[in-house]
Amino acid sequence: MSSLKRRGFLAVVALAIPLVVAVAPAASATAKPKIKVSGGLTQPVFSYKDAIREHVRVPSTVDSDGDGKKDLIRVDIIRPKESGPGLKVPVIMHQSPYFGEPGVGFEVEKKKYGADGNLTKFPMFYDNYFVPRGYALVSVDMTGTRLSDGCPTSGGPSDVLGGKAVVDWLNGRAAAYDAKGAAVKASWTTGRTGMIGHSYEGALAMAVAGTGVRGLETIVPIAGPSSWYDMWRANGTLTDIKDGQAWMAVRIDEDPDEKCAAVRRRMTEGSDDATGNDNAYWQELDYRTGPISKARNVRASVFSVMGMQDRNVMADQFSTWWGRLPRTVQRKAWVTQYGHLDPFWARRNVWVDTLHQWFDHELMGVANDITRRPRVDVQLGPDRWITQADWPAPAARTTTLRPHQDGSLDRKPSTGTASYLDTAQTEIAMADNPDTANPNRLAFLTPPLKKAMRLSGTPSVSLRVTLNEPTANLGVVLVDYGTDTRIDYRERSATSAEGLKFIGGEDCVGQSTDDDDGCYLKAGDNLATSDFHVVTRGILDAQNHESLSHQAPLTPGKAYQITWKTLPLDYEFKAGHRLGLILTGTNDDLNLDESSNVEPGTGAKVTVDLADTSISLPLVNGTPSK
Repeated sequence: MSSLKRRGFLAVVALAIPLVVAVAPAASATAKPKIKVSGGLTQPVFSYKDAIREHVRVPSTVDSDGDGKKDLIRVDIIRPKESGPGLKVPVIMHQSPYFGEPGVGFEVEKKKYGADGNLTKFPMFYDNYFVPRGYALVSVDMTGTRLSDGCPTSGGPSDVLGGKAVVDWLNGRAAAYDAKGAAVKASWTTGRTGMIGHSYEGALAMAVAGTGVRGLETIVPIAGPSSWYDMWRANGTLTDIKDGQAWMAVRIDEDPDEKCAAVRRRMTEGSDDATGNDNAYWQELDYRTGPISKARNVRASVFSVMGMQDRNVMADQFSTWWGRLPRTVQRKAWVTQYGHLDPFWARRNVWVDTLHQWFDHELMGVANDITRRPRVDVQLGPDRWITQADWPAPAARTTTLRPHQDGSLDRKPSTGTASYLDTAQTEIAMADNPDTANPNRLAFLTPPLKKAMRLSGTPSVSLRVTLNEPTANLGVVLVDYGTDTRIDYRERSATSAEGLKFIGGEDCVGQSTDDDDGCYLKAGDNLATSDFHVVTRGILDAQNHESLSHQAPLTPGKAYQITWKTLPLDYEFKAGHRLGLILTGTNDDLNLDESSNVEPGTGAKVTVDLADTSISLPLVNGTPSK
């Protein structure tokens, strides 16, 4: 999450619903306002400058700050001036904790208010582009942030239920009040709502959908976490800063610290950094199978985006939640080679066009072909995209490779043992010079590939290990060895991050006003030529090998068979390249906070029985057709 942490970078036919769309007739003084559709898309026939701007406060169902009153959630609205009883419009809802600090998007936009208390600037382009096409944009300050009451809880129930309350109000099931305290009804909307957002915002969209709330028809979660345990943990190991949940809450809360101090103490206690274990606190913040939100309750359609090289919200946040969605859920996905990125910055024209068609189909009922196309767009490299029926690639088949004492990696049975020490290393140090002995890692490579080979899905690794200590961090990285020009997701500077760099100039998306021009800097792929590329990784605290909820220290000198999953990937190894498996200890690159070494490595000696060690890879052989 570029804002979530610290990484800011300057149906196959029309839906069976009542349609409110029609081709507008010739203008006349008495013509009833209508949304215009042409070529399967809504057209910009409404004035953005003249749109109605208003705000309300919706009571949540919780009192997160314990002041004896239900939290009031600030809702800023912009909608066509023609909307009302004669023209009811659907809603795009952008719920965010970032509208105050630290700001939204790579240009860290913040809300601006006029003398009447209404917004003159809505962050991001959703208002500029979609309001002229007959949508309302509802911009929601997450609980405890900006002008909403309460305390932020870093993905906790109060964050989620505040958003649900807004959807309920839009559908006539909850109250709202204006600045004078008068009750306000959303009589101008059909109630059909779509949520969108990046990072924490994407998490909120998934979480609200997982409550099963009616009226939320679609969500577009972009690089959002589906489990907050997995945000700060990797199979029992700590990643990033300690006490991350409370840190995040402080980061986005502009109120005095003492207001929510008790809430943050409970977050610190519940997080249990001392063990890194999963527990009831974390399970409440799980949108896959949690008590507040669960994937099986999702009714809304889903258009999800995930970067396979996201080091912040890692790719299993997408893959695990995606795999748990009901089969009846209409869905679409983009899978990229970028880091923690909203595709608005990377593939802007295609993204805006696709998003437009998706919202038109899902919220307006427009009979375009968006759901008849292949479900998933996959980026395999710079300017290289393919489409496929689902993710992972349906053609992927599991192949098991085994490491050998001579450093080779193939399907043949293996024998012997090898050892390394669990020390904290960067992935570059782990992967560099694989033919050179290194006491802190073991390296195994396939022969040069005779043809291109693609991995699509989630590898699993199984090690037969003996430790000389009660635990060690067991790490694995998968590497593409071969000189090539690739997207550089590692470089971070004032002008580049997450695989992109600013290239000069701006694009203007939609209509503008003096305060909100809808114009954004252009960006392009940040490329680098290198001899190798770390593709994916995985790590496990060995004492959590039986369960993430409790520790079972190993008996030194005793052999254990330990199996776990790496992070998922979608990646093409080119002909002539070699696939490398690195067995190692603590992954220093998973600690994104350079000032805090939360996992220093145990120093334990790890002895690996190669005969019972393997990695299973979901492979699609051959080069895709396009």
